[in-house]
Amino acid sequence: MSSETLTQSGREAVTRARRVIVKVGTALLTGNTARVNQRFIKRLCNSVGELWKQGRETAIVTSGAIGAGCGVLGYKERPKSLSERQACAAAGQVELMKFYSNAFAHLKPQRAVGQLLLTRDTLTTRRRYLNARNTMMTLLGRGAVPIINENDTVSVEEIRFGDNDNLSALVAGIAEADLLVILTDVKGLMDSDPRSNPNAKLISTVERMTPEIEAMATPSPGTSLGTGGMVSKLQSARVAMASGFGLVLVAGHDPEILLDVAAGKPVGTYFVPKAERIGARKHWLAFTALPKGAIAVDPGARDALTGSGKSLLPSGIIDVLGQFKANDLVSLVCEGREFARGLANFSSTETSAVRGKKTAQLKAILGATTTNEAVHRDNLVLF
Repeated sequence: MSSETLTQSGREAVTRARRVIVKVGTALLTGNTARVNQRFIKRLCNSVGELWKQGRETAIVTSGAIGAGCGVLGYKERPKSLSERQACAAAGQVELMKFYSNAFAHLKPQRAVGQLLLTRDTLTTRRRYLNARNTMMTLLGRGAVPIINENDTVSVEEIRFGDNDNLSALVAGIAEADLLVILTDVKGLMDSDPRSNPNAKLISTVERMTPEIEAMATPSPGTSLGTGGMVSKLQSARVAMASGFGLVLVAGHDPEILLDVAAGKPVGTYFVPKAERIGARKHWLAFTALPKGAIAVDPGARDALTGSGKSLLPSGIIDVLGQFKANDLVSLVCEGREFARGLANFSSTETSAVRGKKTAQLKAILGATTTNEAVHRDNLVLF
């Protein structure tokens, strides 16, 4: 591809990606049947192997455990009860890893694989988050392919709502990836639903996540075996863009499309990341950890935080919502809208006691304290 073509497609950064996360969904893995398509997995692994040969460390976030388990346990369609879906997930994980392991073992050179089963609860705990990160980094450093999935056997929320699109964005942040590729069963983001409008057009590049872009998402529950839809994919794109890594949403029926993506060809939809990448710790604060409460501030405090890079002082606080301890993650809201998250230096009780107070008054209220800031700028992430 010529440099002129790359410039026109705006994907120069994609060609330089050295760490890639590939997410593949149930519809592609099973072809909307109750069996995993082993031929598809072999082709996917071949393409991932080629990315490794190009010097791109690549991991896979895979769906399909429940779909695979349906076939193993004899279900003709996705079961409705939670216990049955969890049983399918347990059986399907074994099936999936067998297929991935065999496929990578037949490549030249062979590649080992390592399985990571994650839950949102796991990642919200900082220590477990770091353990998952260290495991992933070690596997990549050893030339092995991490195969990551939501632990559907215990994660009730995942089974109800489908979160592997969002999981892939969190994994990309954990791994400090340069690029996330979501393989799906549509060309990319379309300007209307292609199922009802045969003239729907592909949106090649998204530079900002606007309400108009979000309105293009089809609120679909997915297939009978999968659970994802375009809404969750745009949620992933929002995380990727804000975090500073690119995301390409592309049809994955032919997994060799991964090589076109890596070459910077204008396939699918490219979501352009912001210029400055946030660090792994702030990514965890912004997108992985769950706030324990909220602090409402006045517009002056919000502007000082967002425009001047200041810490949050008690004088700007107008209300405290929920119960939290010192060092818990909290949302910062102004006029009903969340604009930041950060680690609270005071408990909710202490924060309530000092809200609206000047710095000189803090000692009389709290006694000896090592800080005057309710949230320090170093522990703060702006949205």
